[in-house]
Amino acid sequence: MTDSDSLTPQLNAAMTRRQFFRRSTAGIAIGIPALASLLTNDGFAADTATDPKTGGLVGLPHFPPKAKRVIFLHQSGAPSHMELFDYKPNLVKSQGVELPDSVRMGQRITGMTSGQSSFPVAPSIFKFNQYGRSGTWISELLPYHGKIVDDITIIKSTYTEAINHDPAITFVQTGFQQPGRPSMGAWVTYGLGSENQNLPAFVVMVSQANALNPDQPLFSRLWGSGFLSSRYQGVKFRASGDAVLYLSNPPGVPSPTRRRMLDGIAKLNRLLAEKYGDPEIDTRVAQYEMAYRMQTSVPDLMDLSKEPESTFELYGPDSRKPGTYAANCLLARRLAERGVRFIQLYHRGWDQHNDLPRDIALQCKGVDQPSAALVLDLKQRGMLDDTLVVWAGEFGRTVYCQGKLTATNYGRDHHPRCFAIWMAGGGIQRGLSIGKTDDYSYNILEDPVHVHDLQATILHCLGIDHLRLTYKFQGRYFRLTDVAGNVVKNVLA
Repeated sequence: MTDSDSLTPQLNAAMTRRQFFRRSTAGIAIGIPALASLLTNDGFAADTATDPKTGGLVGLPHFPPKAKRVIFLHQSGAPSHMELFDYKPNLVKSQGVELPDSVRMGQRITGMTSGQSSFPVAPSIFKFNQYGRSGTWISELLPYHGKIVDDITIIKSTYTEAINHDPAITFVQTGFQQPGRPSMGAWVTYGLGSENQNLPAFVVMVSQANALNPDQPLFSRLWGSGFLSSRYQGVKFRASGDAVLYLSNPPGVPSPTRRRMLDGIAKLNRLLAEKYGDPEIDTRVAQYEMAYRMQTSVPDLMDLSKEPESTFELYGPDSRKPGTYAANCLLARRLAERGVRFIQLYHRGWDQHNDLPRDIALQCKGVDQPSAALVLDLKQRGMLDDTLVVWAGEFGRTVYCQGKLTATNYGRDHHPRCFAIWMAGGGIQRGLSIGKTDDYSYNILEDPVHVHDLQATILHCLGIDHLRLTYKFQGRYFRLTDVAGNVVKNVLA
């Protein structure tokens, strides 16, 4: 009986190409040099070329980085850029006027407004004020942003390819509209590894809407590792109970017993790894060990009792409430202090197809102060210089009204052609505003920034050439920016 015959039919069927070659070297006389060549050509040999200190790839970063870590504040549901950052005072004159065909240019629309016979212009009802040395216009909904306007760069000319939420948010987070690709955080941790061996390199936190309308769903694949090893996927921290599921020892199991259990499981897993050659077994062993170390590191991270009162005043009253956006922003700073490489916050509730004035005011009240506080907190601790902060949704909103337009109420549909984001910190200029849209905030006139350009710029700040961080899968080399993307040089410090 051969070694292959001893496997069950299920295992034979599930055997990967990599496992097949590992198991076959002795039995089918494939020479070691030939096997090494095959593995190198298929991108597998590169997996072993990792830095033992960080777990990242040898040779990265490609050049000296300006940022060591990223905090990505994703505003899920797509904030209306016209209500927040793209000031269009002349639109008041066009209140209720039909959006000209020369502006819309036959753009496809979603099913939410496809039945409308009219597309009346709805100017923002909110006032704008100038802030900072540059006199940047910021909405009255974001007064705390006025305090950081000289520390951030606002990009008013970001655009995407997707017109619906799921493909759009998938595009922002993975570089592709369809599920299955590694997330941005997974790519970063694959390339750079971690500075802290007692916490995950990639942490995710989710906060619920401050608005009243239903939230858009979020799926764990948005922080998944795709075809990369599962060790690179994001670890979601929960707001109640254990921050990470099953982190605590079961009742009656003391820490020494847990240690002996893990040692025994590791030995069994090593035997399985030698027999089947499945790299995910090694990942499982590493995850068990990380979980054991996190039993000490995570409770210390989540314990805010040593934070001074001034910190809670800075982030606002919600920062004392676990699971809120404010509390997550505070935890993001604490994670950054501990060397976590990629910190992803998702805040839901920005999908305002109707009752936009009411809901966006509620959303901004929950987001404005904590977002600004995070930048100020990092700055006063000397961490903003090497921490990149990104605030962005997945697309913008239409200038025309969805539903009935009144003097005080309106809704806005999805708009991929332009939206506003901001960046701050490591590698980014301060007090800058780039990009220009037309009079209807509908089309980009200057400095267009594609989502792939944004991703390339984030990697650049981390010292990564987006063209060179690749992984071969199913016969082709993949990267975060797919087959496009240019670094946005005019935002770089």
